[in-house]
Amino acid sequence: MMKIKVRNMFGQSGRAIPNQFIINTPKGVYFQSYRSIIAFTPNNGKTVLDQYYWDYSRTTGKYRNEFLGEYIEETRNKIKKGEYKLMNLN
Repeated sequence: MMKIKVRNMFGQSGRAIPNQFIINTPKGVYFQSYRSIIAFTPNNGKTVLDQYYWDYSRTTGKYRNEFLGEYIEETRNKIKKGEYKLMNLN
């Protein structure tokens, strides 16, 4: 049986942020913004970003940065270096 746990992200005030989700699975952790999977960090292997939605909007970017623990410049550098993969997650 695969155990999946979904929870909202939380802001600095401690309140749940609507439409921003962390999804824990046995394979790794997903970040979902509204209805789109933005990023997946596997237990083993490279982080994967959705090729279309990873940089979709300011709001998505804000919470993607929080999920990854970095700013957009670092994310772009990791994509260029091959540390992150881009692929269709939706």
